[in-house]
Amino acid sequence: MRVHHLNCGTMRLARTRLVTHVLLVETGRELILVDSGIGLADIADPRGRIGPYRHIARPALDPGGTAVRRIERLGLDPADVAHIVVTHLDFDHIGGAADFPRARIHVTAGERAAADTRRTLLERSRYHPAGPGPEPRVTTYEPTGDTWRGFAAVRPLDGIGADIALIPLPGHTRGHAAVAVDTGVGLILHAGDAFYHHNVLSGRRQPTLLGLQERLVAHDWKRVRANHEALAELHGRGDPGLLIVNAHDAVLLDRATDPDHRREST
Repeated sequence: MRVHHLNCGTMRLARTRLVTHVLLVETGRELILVDSGIGLADIADPRGRIGPYRHIARPALDPGGTAVRRIERLGLDPADVAHIVVTHLDFDHIGGAADFPRARIHVTAGERAAADTRRTLLERSRYHPAGPGPEPRVTTYEPTGDTWRGFAAVRPLDGIGADIALIPLPGHTRGHAAVAVDTGVGLILHAGDAFYHHNVLSGRRQPTLLGLQERLVAHDWKRVRANHEALAELHGRGDPGLLIVNAHDAVLLDRATDPDHRREST
């Protein structure tokens, strides 16, 4: 297994440059994405597909930064993307899925329900208008099953196997999850938006404006704080075989692409 770390959507929020960290997993027989970033359709119609939030997040809207274009530049065929495992269904995590119409989408049942029912004002404003797609294309998972490093986990995923697991971490959204990837030589935990800034992992304060933004868009702030503490505790164990990344921290993306890391990354 080979894992590439890709930036599929640069944004600027609360005076901070943010990335959209997507994992591309080569299994030898197919390609798997963890999150999908901002897609070509979002760039073509930001008003219709991203909505007013584009004025806050200020995405770069660069076609060359989409997952489909980055996969092509790696010399791989986007048609080989068979699965997209998403942490949640905010536009910058699901928008790129439209560029892979043959891929199956894997998401928690709670997140699919949140996007479908939009019970709160925040949910009505946050979710991608196109949604994850028709039901035959989407597989949903209840938060039951195995465990992973003390966290509840869902594995194996349909058609993928036990090397990739959904780790339910509700808080940022109603059905938010992290995604764990066992590369065979190490473990990668993509925490999605369970935290915004790398300081959280060491228990330090994050930038004030970024922290305020995180709180404003949280479905359940108490759970977000609990997730911060749990991830900081996991990071503090000092496991050299574990790499924790999130969706938007540029420092963590840079660390993941550092050649000194003992795993294959791009």
